[in-house]
Amino acid sequence: MKQMKHFRVLLTFLLALTLTGCGIPAETATVRASKSPETTEAQTSSGTNEPIKVVTTLFPQYDFTRVLAGDRATVTLLLPPGVESHSFEPTPKDIVEISHADLFIFTGEGMEPWAASMLSGIESASLTVVDASMGISLVEGEAHDHEGTEHADADHEEAEHADADHEEEEHADADHEEAEHADADHEEAEHADADHEEEHDHEHEGGLDPHIWLDPLLARQMVANIADALIDADPSGESVYRANEEAYLKELDALHAAFEDAFSKVARKNIVYGGHFAFGYFARRYGLTHTSPYAGFAPDAEPTPRRIAELVDLMKESQSTTIYYEELVDPKVAEVISDATGAEMVLLHGAHNLTRDELANGASYIGIMRDNLEKLKKGLGYHE
Repeated sequence: MKQMKHFRVLLTFLLALTLTGCGIPAETATVRASKSPETTEAQTSSGTNEPIKVVTTLFPQYDFTRVLAGDRATVTLLLPPGVESHSFEPTPKDIVEISHADLFIFTGEGMEPWAASMLSGIESASLTVVDASMGISLVEGEAHDHEGTEHADADHEEAEHADADHEEEEHADADHEEAEHADADHEEAEHADADHEEEHDHEHEGGLDPHIWLDPLLARQMVANIADALIDADPSGESVYRANEEAYLKELDALHAAFEDAFSKVARKNIVYGGHFAFGYFARRYGLTHTSPYAGFAPDAEPTPRRIAELVDLMKESQSTTIYYEELVDPKVAEVISDATGAEMVLLHGAHNLTRDELANGASYIGIMRDNLEKLKKGLGYHE
């Protein structure tokens, strides 16, 4: 028994060395990279009819792939239910599962920056890595509209006056109490300067926006990329994949048409969002604008009280009745704004990932987007 136990320990150790050894071969590190002729022939002529194995990172790719593949593939969602996608880190178990897969499908480096380093630790001649964003030009994340920028400029001007006042106080024969007040004014001036710098920096934050799937027409390109990858991995199933692709693209076209029709009949076209706004491509597609107190997409970023106050003022001025919030993140900022304005809090689902209940109840990308449509119609004042 001891010998058997020692053998198992040794086997586990050797497996670990295999997984953490050389980087992923060049031919498997690009989208739908070509496999060696020997590997391709062995897989396509085995006659076993076993489903190909596919690992996907986020829910949209998972849903697209399972619809396209049907029973010709075993599709796994890497993100556990309820986990926020931006903060995800793969486990050793995940790496083992990916190393045994035929396809690994991710959104792109902007959305899953951990993917490249993870794949460098996997050596697999049969794994093809699929970047679902191929053929899509990413755009810079837009700086959110904050009407308080002018206020920040005014504060900065006041700060400069406060600096001048402080300098005069240093040279004046004032009493100690006045000097202390001047010091306090100078400290406020420094805070005002910092606020002004923050407003200036905020205008340039963002980076490339990776949330392409929320635009139904960009989702079409993702679906086409995935269909091509499935066919490369399983050529004998091409007719199935193409038929499923054609049917699903029609669903995406219908979804797009429904959004276009709805947003031609709304009273307001600004989405007030209390979270990290992921709907940039979506808003651009349908001629909408958005306002959020957050800068960029990082889930650990926090808005300043000033930006929250600006958003409260904006909602009161525009008479907005809805504050939207994001999935799987504590909506504390949206709650503050809701309390201050009386606006209704409504989930606008970015479809990065699902809760356990949503997954169990068969939630789909199309279903989530259709639900978002109804919520936006209500919040933006839809009328026939």
